[in-house]
Amino acid sequence: HSSKSGVTHFMCDNEEETLMSIRELLSFLPSNNMEDAPLVPCNDDIHRQVEALQTVIPEDPNMPYDIKDIIEPVLDNQYFFEVMPHFAKNVVVGFARLGGRSVGIVANQPAWLAGVLDIDASDKAARFIRFCDCFNIPLITFEDVPGFLPGTIQEHNGIIRHGAKIVYAYAEATVPKVTLITRKAYGGAYIVMSSKPTGADVNLAYPQAEIAVMGAEGAVNILYRKSAPEEKAEIIKEYEDKFSNPYRAAERGLIDEVIMPRDTRYKLIQALEMCHNKNQSNPPKKHGNMPL
Repeated sequence: HSSKSGVTHFMCDNEEETLMSIRELLSFLPSNNMEDAPLVPCNDDIHRQVEALQTVIPEDPNMPYDIKDIIEPVLDNQYFFEVMPHFAKNVVVGFARLGGRSVGIVANQPAWLAGVLDIDASDKAARFIRFCDCFNIPLITFEDVPGFLPGTIQEHNGIIRHGAKIVYAYAEATVPKVTLITRKAYGGAYIVMSSKPTGADVNLAYPQAEIAVMGAEGAVNILYRKSAPEEKAEIIKEYEDKFSNPYRAAERGLIDEVIMPRDTRYKLIQALEMCHNKNQSNPPKKHGNMPL
């Protein structure tokens, strides 16, 4: 159930480990839904730069890397409490602290299925997002997503309906929402992962981020499939220079700031502080109609 069905969130070896996991989970949560996320003293410098982040992401956009190599170094004391680590590994979720404040982490995992969204990953992310919103825990999203998983199995089982759960969860959430695009942000999956159109408060991006309908090579192979290889290579380079970068998105207001990877910790804490007094409520209604 911890790896196939996703029914269980944690798997422990004994009773003591189980109780310690429960205790650790509760440390990130407020006493009730009316309180803010817990704030504890922070002895980790909020201005701490992480030079190692400058080289974590490979130059080849098709090479995988572990998103936790970006997440963990920027957190308070580099501690990440992962939830459902064995289920739908293409999405990583869990709790952490930034500047002493509890936050929920949602991230695509390029090391597993290239970080694509599928049915299980969509359900896992949507469930976690709604849980955080229930208890006023800010959301930090690390985005590197090439799209939704293709195939008849996914289509026949309603991948669109399941993917819509993430959109719904993010749009419904009233907590502070900060997004960092580390590399790829393609097509509908980009919109799904806490983009400006779904109500994200602050959207950051690394200089190598690619925000587009699809990758340059894929787009050129469709639009110019009859062209010579040399011509295709030239068009790909032009496409990348013009569209596959965060600056065009920043011009359109979809990205608030392009940051250097080493500054990730401070920029995330700064964004959270800016959104700390956010006071948003959804229109009065009996309840929303989540795409179940």
